[in-house]
Amino acid sequence: MTTSIMPTYNRAAITFTHGEGAWLWDKNNQRYLDAIAGIGVCNLGHAHPKIHAAICQQSEQLLHTSNLYTIVAQEQLADSLISKSGMTNVFFSNSGAEANEAAIKIARAYGHQNGIENPLIIVMLHSFHGRTMATLSATGNPKVKQGFAPLVSGFLQISFNDTDAIEAAIAQNSNCVAVLLEPIQGEGGVNIPAPDYLTKVRAICDQHKILMMLDEIQTGVGRTGEFLAYQHQKIIPDVCTMAKALANGVPIGACLAHNAAASVLTAGMHGSTFGGNPLACSAALAVLNTLEQENIIAKVAAKGAYICQQIQEKLSNNQHVLNIRHQGLMIGIDLSVSCTELVAIAAAKGLLINVTNDKTIRLLPPLIINSAQMDFLVATLSALIQKHTQNLATT
Repeated sequence: MTTSIMPTYNRAAITFTHGEGAWLWDKNNQRYLDAIAGIGVCNLGHAHPKIHAAICQQSEQLLHTSNLYTIVAQEQLADSLISKSGMTNVFFSNSGAEANEAAIKIARAYGHQNGIENPLIIVMLHSFHGRTMATLSATGNPKVKQGFAPLVSGFLQISFNDTDAIEAAIAQNSNCVAVLLEPIQGEGGVNIPAPDYLTKVRAICDQHKILMMLDEIQTGVGRTGEFLAYQHQKIIPDVCTMAKALANGVPIGACLAHNAAASVLTAGMHGSTFGGNPLACSAALAVLNTLEQENIIAKVAAKGAYICQQIQEKLSNNQHVLNIRHQGLMIGIDLSVSCTELVAIAAAKGLLINVTNDKTIRLLPPLIINSAQMDFLVATLSALIQKHTQNLATT
């Protein structure tokens, strides 16, 4: 590996050369089932023909003009996102962290517009919102903050899935302007809250006239079985951020706003050189059109249920498997023992997985995964977990 790249990742010694659907191939022509989908990015798999066609067509016409001018594909994408989400308007950026930066700026500007001098945003323990200075300050994981003090102030961390904690925080801090949270915590270990949690948060925010801001960067674009995870509860937030799977690998982020939040940012208050350029927006439009035309999201819940049920059956007698949970194709498997080494062991068997919090296996397979691929995933992973826990029990 070259030393010219900063060592910010502990990269596996695997180099992929091409992909098709849920499969990837490395330089030795070894095939892998991608059950992490580029960390929740490639919902339509790799080298999808409709995404490929859209990128090629747009690249032949125009890559970039800047946001000083009207961009037709950007307007079309905005209209589609607003139609699908129930929100009012959208700001485009290049990543999820940037989308969350826009959300944070909306919340602070909203506070200032309402006479609050030092706006406070309530955030959650075990959350992850990005690695910029503001988003890592908002993140509820001390590890990502190490070495970067002084952090950005204005965030109050409380327990996830605890509406009493939100009420208490608002009661004790008159300068609260927003609640920022993930509908399901991904990096935090696939933490799924109570079914009525978001509904209660919405009611609290309405009562106190503060913004409800949802980070749907990992949960969005059909991952949970709805286009956006909040649609399971039939609510609409004031701010919703998206990225990851929106353009199936082409960098793009989106910060959607509604209600009072939709009128906060005006000309000159925020911007992005590359955000929402013709190439990224054309790719995203192809993603949204493909999801709809092929009715992909409607099949997600059943696929997630099948994978979890099959793994549960195969590991039902394994006392080290503490919990298997999912919403759609966002799956977490908690073990009683460390399992980080399973990532490399699974890769050697042709399966790409992820481990968070040392003991949670996270699966984010492409939404287009088929029956044979699901069976391979179940059989391979179940056998690896069984062997791993048995080996630990005998040492």
